[in-house]
Amino acid sequence: MSKLASSLGLASPGPDGDSFSLHSQRGDPFLDGDAPEIHDDDLPPLYEDSEVEAALLPRAPAEDSFLVIDPVQKDANTGITYFMHRQLDTEPETLETQVKWWAKSPPRPFVRISGTHQETVDNMGKKERKRITDFDISIELTPYLYSNAANRTAWTELRTVENEEKVRRGTVLRKRAPGAKQHIELGDAKPTLAEWCHRYCASHAGLKSFVFKRKVVGLDNQRLKDKLEGLVLSTSYRGHIDISFPVKDDTCVVFNDCKTNAWRLTSWIVWLSIFTLMFIFTWPYLFFRTKRFEVVVAEWTFSKPSATGARQFVSISEDQWYNMWGRAINKAVMEKRQGTLDQQDLLTSDMPDPVFDNPTVDGVAGILRAGVRAMNEVNRQLGWGADS
Repeated sequence: MSKLASSLGLASPGPDGDSFSLHSQRGDPFLDGDAPEIHDDDLPPLYEDSEVEAALLPRAPAEDSFLVIDPVQKDANTGITYFMHRQLDTEPETLETQVKWWAKSPPRPFVRISGTHQETVDNMGKKERKRITDFDISIELTPYLYSNAANRTAWTELRTVENEEKVRRGTVLRKRAPGAKQHIELGDAKPTLAEWCHRYCASHAGLKSFVFKRKVVGLDNQRLKDKLEGLVLSTSYRGHIDISFPVKDDTCVVFNDCKTNAWRLTSWIVWLSIFTLMFIFTWPYLFFRTKRFEVVVAEWTFSKPSATGARQFVSISEDQWYNMWGRAINKAVMEKRQGTLDQQDLLTSDMPDPVFDNPTVDGVAGILRAGVRAMNEVNRQLGWGADS
């Protein structure tokens, strides 16, 4: 239902044979021998979600004139942050300052690897097909958008859309700038951020929104996808593999301050609209009444072409990232993990099995590890995760 609410323009209501080394090794089928070696000092810090947000948020500027505006709501599912403040509707300079402030925070890209299969189950005498999740793991790529995370050094650019791009320019539908096709060769200057902020504040639309986007550019998703699919298949997995690249915290939306927009950001009103099917009427109304300004983008560069045409990377390449995470991913897949992997998974994937002082515990732990290792080897040889 949270996806439905979002589509309506509403905020959602509330050393071991099974592990990989962190280093490139000759003869290791899961590692790319052509990629430069990654050392332990290059690893990102261990963190939780709250620590990431605190570490990567920009520091408040020292100017006394800066207005700190808190979001009205943040969608837990999509990561969209909503703002509604009268000064953002009436003071273009304030809106411009806020956009520059938001541009200092990075998007949070992830690699998500999941595997599922279908089973036939007996439900009170009736045969039904049920989808089973074998593993579902995610790895955050945000640390690799920085050349120096401690100093927040990155390749970023805050830009406005080009005249020939089809986007919403204070309109309901996407469109190019007037005369863009005819004057593209003349090099007509595109509006600046300050000009777009003035246009938004000057708009007399009853419902309007100013949308700021963060994007990751220069990441070869297809290259990573091919490598990760090969890695999962190398475990003899026979199920359905899905590899995606979701991005969190990539959008900030400013709604003009009015009762209708306040209602669309109120959880119980959103749920009431869904359960009573009123969204059949409210969605067209909100869609066609809201004039959207989707004209500002902050680009965070993972790689860019050099003068010679070769790719330059802000931190590490896709192959280096794969070499770094290959063992941990393989181990997580074989263990049928669900959740987000962090640096601890990198470290433990390259560590020997723990040894306990208690002989009894050592014996039990050794039996369990031997059993898990035996099952993993059987799975590798015979295959696992197939539909049944």
